[in-house]
Amino acid sequence: MVEELVAAGVTLVSAGAVYVMAAARVVKQYERGVVFRLGKLRPEVRGPGFTMIVPGVDKLRKVNMQIVTMPVPGQEGITRDNVTVRVDAVVYFKVTSPAEAVVRVEDYRFAVAQMAQTSLRSIIGKSELDDLLSNREKLNQGLELMIDSPAVEWGVTIDRVEIKDVSLPETMKRSMARQAEADRERRARVINADAELQASKKLAEAAKEMSEQPAALQLRLLQTVVAVAAEKNSTLVLPFPVELLRFLERAAPTPQQPLQEQRPSLEPRLDPDPGGANSGQD
Repeated sequence: MVEELVAAGVTLVSAGAVYVMAAARVVKQYERGVVFRLGKLRPEVRGPGFTMIVPGVDKLRKVNMQIVTMPVPGQEGITRDNVTVRVDAVVYFKVTSPAEAVVRVEDYRFAVAQMAQTSLRSIIGKSELDDLLSNREKLNQGLELMIDSPAVEWGVTIDRVEIKDVSLPETMKRSMARQAEADRERRARVINADAELQASKKLAEAAKEMSEQPAALQLRLLQTVVAVAAEKNSTLVLPFPVELLRFLERAAPTPQQPLQEQRPSLEPRLDPDPGGANSGQD
């Protein structure tokens, strides 16, 4: 009799151990458990830790509550200004309602991935090339809104969307490089012209000051000679001011005209004949 009781007790303990092993579940800290009883969703969501279900009746499905990083494959499209581009992006999302994420959509990861690709192609078609290159923050917000609108019904919240890279054709890259080079050259010319204008104004002011003080021009000339001589050049070109030539010209005495020498007269002169004009006449 005692042996039968012991055997029954061992059987019950073994059955209880098997039952506990079959019913015991462990939910991790970053997970939540959704229980289906005979195919029907139970209202309570199992939290992290040890939990029990009815073997053969309940089915526990664990849902990850962490933020998921999902890369969006590169999508090719034509922008609004007719430029073919290829855009890559990345989506950050997390599950906020485990029950809806399991019930409302078959695979919420796949659904979010497809929605992200479709929204990215739509954003490419609505945007211009300059917006894709320089105004990404605004495009990221628009892309996030487009993905988040249907994802809310699936119990998923889009945390962030980022456009990673924009690939352009080689011909477009060369055109943009030429445009950037031309723009930089234009700005360089404008800056150079502005510098020349400012320099001309300063030179005009300096010329005005030097005209009032002639000695300043001589001092400036000496400074220039000193600066050129410091270079140890074999030839020194010394500018000679025209004003100095004019000064020397005014200061030089006027040469006197030489006196005309008295020349002998070439006119015939009649001398009186001592013997008389008719001395030989009778």
